[in-house]
Amino acid sequence: MIHPKKLAQLAKKLQRLVAASGQETSDTEGCCSTGSVADRGHCVMYSAGGSRFEVPLAYLGTMVFKELLRMSREEFGFTCDGKTTLPCDASVMEYVMCLIRREASEEVEKAFLSSIVRCQLSGQ
Repeated sequence: MIHPKKLAQLAKKLQRLVAASGQETSDTEGCCSTGSVADRGHCVMYSAGGSRFEVPLAYLGTMVFKELLRMSREEFGFTCDGKTTLPCDASVMEYVMCLIRREASEEVEKAFLSSIVRCQLSGQ
């Protein structure tokens, strides 16, 4: 798994390259845009259905995102297109973001993760 600091460095480098090439347009601005460049302090991740989310870099250190990234690596591997796809749909991603934003307890996070694991096991 990539370290959050390294991910932030790569995101900054990509932003500089895009800005230098003059490819940045109004389409790449905003949280719901389809561009590949995230706002400062965020990284772009996609749900299994293809919905785009800008995740604050601070969230990557949480237990929930660490587990989701591990599950993503197992399910999808590392893709050559550079997109990080998490093994959940958009509604689950919105719930995860809400859990972290509201600083849910460790017990709630563990219960959520166990429900995700159960769903994946029953789907196989």
